[in-house]
Amino acid sequence: MIGSDPKADLQVYLQDARDALLWKLEGLPEYDIRRPMTPTGTNLLGLVKHLTGAEALYFGTTFGRPFDDGPALWIAGDAEPDADLWARPDETREEITGLYRRVWVHSDETIASLPLDAVGRVPGARNGLTLHHSLAHMIAETQRHAGHADIVRELIDGAVGQRAASPNVAPGDAASRQAHVDRVERAAKEAGGPGAEGLGAGGRSESS
Repeated sequence: MIGSDPKADLQVYLQDARDALLWKLEGLPEYDIRRPMTPTGTNLLGLVKHLTGAEALYFGTTFGRPFDDGPALWIAGDAEPDADLWARPDETREEITGLYRRVWVHSDETIASLPLDAVGRVPGARNGLTLHHSLAHMIAETQRHAGHADIVRELIDGAVGQRAASPNVAPGDAASRQAHVDRVERAAKEAGGPGAEGLGAGGRSESS
């Protein structure tokens, strides 16, 4: 019979997402980890910065264990909008990723010290939430942003994969990947019906 430890299972998935996110920064210069790659400004280092504050909130303040190690966590009420989603020139990669790793330690101490049904309260929230709820929330949020990072990294230099040891992508070279993209594009145009034939990738007119 296989044993089960729900808390340990949840922590495995949280740590996997943490590691995947940081891996997406490896090998890139400063500009590339900071530059906005979507119309809303999504960037790799900003995603790390955002999740640092989120963990400090959901596993620190929420359960009466504020995380006080390091600089401000960009979640104060008077902070500018989206202050936690990008890095200023004076905020180094080492500072932000190091703070993220330190907040992991603090979060893991909270998780280890409390039962899953322990109740905390997010400041300003009407209702409390359990540690189980906080874990589920942070797994979902971290995996979501790791997915964002996956796409952003591919847009930067074409690098893909879930993790170094297990990329979890179909094998093939650049030619086979392009053939796949072309096949998907043809299928999209066929399904789109009349008018879709004149569109290129992203729905833009090929004549524009």
